[in-house]
Amino acid sequence: MAAPQPTEATTAAEFTTALRALRMWSGLTYRQLEGKTAAHQDRLPPSTIATTLGRATLPREHFVDTFTRACGLGDDEVLLWLKTRRDIAIRATDEDDEDEPAPALGAPVRSRAPRWRRAASLLAATFVGVVGTVAVDAVVDRSAPASPSASPVVGLTIRPVGSWARVHPARTPELCLTEGRADHRAGAVAVQGSCADAPLPYAFIEPLGADVVQIQWHHPRHGIRCLAVLLGGPDRDVLEPRHECADDDPAQRFRIEPAGPPGATDVRIRPVATDLCLGPRDRATSAGAEIVQTPCSATSDQVFLIEPTAPP
Repeated sequence: MAAPQPTEATTAAEFTTALRALRMWSGLTYRQLEGKTAAHQDRLPPSTIATTLGRATLPREHFVDTFTRACGLGDDEVLLWLKTRRDIAIRATDEDDEDEPAPALGAPVRSRAPRWRRAASLLAATFVGVVGTVAVDAVVDRSAPASPSASPVVGLTIRPVGSWARVHPARTPELCLTEGRADHRAGAVAVQGSCADAPLPYAFIEPLGADVVQIQWHHPRHGIRCLAVLLGGPDRDVLEPRHECADDDPAQRFRIEPAGPPGATDVRIRPVATDLCLGPRDRATSAGAEIVQTPCSATSDQVFLIEPTAPP
């Protein structure tokens, strides 16, 4: 299958979407891409790659050059990506110059972008999740689910390049692992919430090894974040979404293991850093309850269902 092309991209958001599609086409994890960039006498840490691909702004030329080569493109293809990026940058500069009125004599120079342009940037970011999924769909064959025997996660139809999914507590399948707030901290945490009322963020399960995955949250405004278990401090044991995704961070790696008879889709999710088990705080069944790590037991509150879904 041919690599995705950037030629249809006319905005920074569309260009970044095309880069995400290229990364999915390559089939490489962030960690593997880092190794490829090192082979080209350079280095892009996984956190840099994830952060850059999660934005709707135009990446630096150096990033585009290094990243596209790491994905396996040759010189001519890399030059096409660089040319497209340059054209978008020039076009954006020209539009800014045309839209900005000349200041009156003696008036301070206005440094902020026009209001319509700031609004357009926000609108473009809102569409990143949808457009990115369409682009990824164009380069990844989703016509048939992967067989469990070929899956990097035993018993689940998770593709080697990752799959969109919903993660449900098995006791309350109407709830999903999603973003929420907790009284004891200002930032976002992972909670169990109504699947119908909380469609965002979209969950993406990326295999990192045999039965080990990274749980990513894709959001049209917040970009790509990765769930990590907190290992210390007052919020110890809760899950938080981090913009700094790192395949080699044990706190962001989760082991998936069967929790039922052979062939069942029930699983336990265990942070690699501690080998404990995830479950709702105080074994709660209500929406809004935090998902935390606790000692593993035979109780049903630590059992989850991972349901592959169509692209959002």
